[in-house]
Amino acid sequence: MREQWNSRTGFVLAAVGSAIGIGNIWRFPYMAYDNGGGAFLIPYFFAMLTAGVPFLIMEFALGHRYKSAAPLTFHAIKARWEGLGWWQVLVCLVISFYYVVVLGWTVCYLFLSFHQSWGNDPSSYFFKDFLKLTAGPLHTGGMRWPIVAANVFCWLATWVVLWRGVRAGIERVSKIFMPVLFVLVLILLVRAVTLPGAADGLNWLFRPDFSHLWDYKVWTAAYGQIFFTLSIGFGIMIAYSSYLPDDADITNNGFITVFINCGFSLLAGTMVFGVLGFMAAQQGVPIKEVVSQGVGLAFATIPAALNMMPAAGIFGIVFFLALLFAGFSSFLSVVEACIAPLMEKLGWTRTRAVSVLCGVGLVGSLPFSTGGGLLVLDIVDHFINNYGIVFGGLAEIILIAWFGRLAEMREYVNQVSDFPLGSWWAVCLKVVTPLTLGVMAVSNLVGDLAQPYGGYPLTALIAFGWALMAAIGLGAWWLATKRWAY
Repeated sequence: MREQWNSRTGFVLAAVGSAIGIGNIWRFPYMAYDNGGGAFLIPYFFAMLTAGVPFLIMEFALGHRYKSAAPLTFHAIKARWEGLGWWQVLVCLVISFYYVVVLGWTVCYLFLSFHQSWGNDPSSYFFKDFLKLTAGPLHTGGMRWPIVAANVFCWLATWVVLWRGVRAGIERVSKIFMPVLFVLVLILLVRAVTLPGAADGLNWLFRPDFSHLWDYKVWTAAYGQIFFTLSIGFGIMIAYSSYLPDDADITNNGFITVFINCGFSLLAGTMVFGVLGFMAAQQGVPIKEVVSQGVGLAFATIPAALNMMPAAGIFGIVFFLALLFAGFSSFLSVVEACIAPLMEKLGWTRTRAVSVLCGVGLVGSLPFSTGGGLLVLDIVDHFINNYGIVFGGLAEIILIAWFGRLAEMREYVNQVSDFPLGSWWAVCLKVVTPLTLGVMAVSNLVGDLAQPYGGYPLTALIAFGWALMAAIGLGAWWLATKRWAY
């Protein structure tokens, strides 16, 4: 018998835990700042209502109705669609290879934060001393054993949680991690907005520049952020919702998950720019000279700001704990999206599936734990996000919305939900979402063909990008040809 969530709260917290990840902290604030500040919230909320909510409700409905992960769900609708589900599973598998490395960095920095062991130049420490970054992605520079050790710890923790299953593992951890995460972020938020210069940082973040609203790239960026942050389009939410009981309220669960996730992004943006405003004031420079995103923000800029703050050790521990909790909850969902279909397709026990997946994951994370690992990670992440997720999500929305009897699915959702879905849901899924994803897919492809991503050598882009996409496609086809265990 298939496992089920113990409570609605447990499912919502797990879904929120999947949606809220490291990107909410280090990607959303910079994206808002770079795309019109407060004006960016207009396309962001529009994207949330016209794409995020409808798509998430659709995936909740798929998992709930077919009681299976993505491959078997698509197979149940039409057998030849199964390969799309395996594409999404393999995308999640690759994400797990490098996401765990970022978690490993976070574990290391949690210990470093006790005494600010990154020194007076956190940027130099991170890239030169901690990562020992090489000149290019094809130069490995040897294994970074402290990072490997942290990866092993993260995989062991993941094995323990997922081996215990949905109720005793994922749900129990989510009920602890999510409330604690919000408390940690609120502590950081209160401290950040009370720092000298914080108001200037918040002005930079929320001051609206409405001229950006006429730029289609800003709208595309808003839709992209919604897709990436909600974990939609790559099988995770289908797997999670497959564990829902028969009487689960699909519509309400979808709205609640989206609103909590987007609210967290705003809290994180306020916290980050409060700190950046303080940092700029201390250095006597404009905000734009200290603004950064991604790994640079988390492991270089924030530690530099912490060096200037009273009680830096305490707030450093709180920040990296928050980053770790946000990342680990998302990581669990990525790995579970791979485990569930293995159990269904091959008839494996959870113990076997979790053990094999975590073992493969540990080996797969090793290339990202070398001196050139960050550069390899950058390339792989670019291709996974821009092709693995976008093209997978585009295929899913076209197949389900146009050829998957969407009207029947709407009736199904309305039967189990407190308030019914209107015609707007179908319009968003049939028109708005595929058009937006289509524009994103084409613009990404044209951009990469016109100019090599990141200035990397073509050999590296082929090896870690295009060849990887081809391997995922072939792997998805091969898995789809295998017989089901049932």
